[in-house]
Amino acid sequence: MKKKISRRSFIKRSLGTLLTFTGFGVGGRFYAKHVEPHWFETTEYTITHDLIPQGFNDFKIVQFSDTHLGFQFQLEELKGIIKKINNLQPDAVFFTGDLMDEPNKYPQPGQIISVLKQLKAPMGKFCVYGNHDHGGNGSRLYEEIMSRSDFTILRNTNTSISLLNGDSLYIAGIDEPMLGNPDISAALNGLPANVYKILLSHAPDFADQISGDSVQLQLSGHSHGGQIQIPFFGALVTPPYGQKYHEGMYELESLELYVNRGLGTTRLPFRFLSRPEITVFNLSSTKSASVH
Repeated sequence: MKKKISRRSFIKRSLGTLLTFTGFGVGGRFYAKHVEPHWFETTEYTITHDLIPQGFNDFKIVQFSDTHLGFQFQLEELKGIIKKINNLQPDAVFFTGDLMDEPNKYPQPGQIISVLKQLKAPMGKFCVYGNHDHGGNGSRLYEEIMSRSDFTILRNTNTSISLLNGDSLYIAGIDEPMLGNPDISAALNGLPANVYKILLSHAPDFADQISGDSVQLQLSGHSHGGQIQIPFFGALVTPPYGQKYHEGMYELESLELYVNRGLGTTRLPFRFLSRPEITVFNLSSTKSASVH
């Protein structure tokens, strides 16, 4: 049964909303443009699954996304983010798309390479395309930057991380749907059945097209958490393919989906109640160590 709201509670809630909008108009604009977009947050999760091999217990993955270099987020801030990630000592790093806001207008794209190369991840750095990476004929430029920065680009393909003891973790990536050509079947082609698989997809809403238990974890970006969130209303701006799932962790039957809020902004140089983030995932195996 729907809970009734008293007149006093309604007035109090309405007043709070009014004050929020008033505050946004007076001081909130400064906060949303100059404070929150640069107030980076590190979010941490433990991912537990019985398909995670015992050798990957305590394996650390760091995800970052949607830098949109050249709009509001600049190269100096990327340098700071790289230091933050390196201090976390990840085993692997995933970037889920939208490196530059307008690739064809970015003044010195070659400088990005020297910064991204500083990322330390002994078990590999992996990435997928975002829609902005294809924009302005940027597809080849993105490929050049990321490959020269020692990233493995997963565009409807997959790969694995293997340990000396033979344990493996499988990673697939799909192209983004707005300007690219995503092919989930191709991305998952050849992967064994009963193994732990991570899918990188810039577009989070593609999670609904993942059938059965073919993937256990999907990591996405794209939505920026709505970029501006209004109390009692929610995300103000959600892009195509990021309208259903726009931030945080979702449990979708056999699939866990995490949507990273990204680091940069686009179109509007504001963030409100949607801080930019880096996400840390610590894998936890439910399997016991083998006895020899």
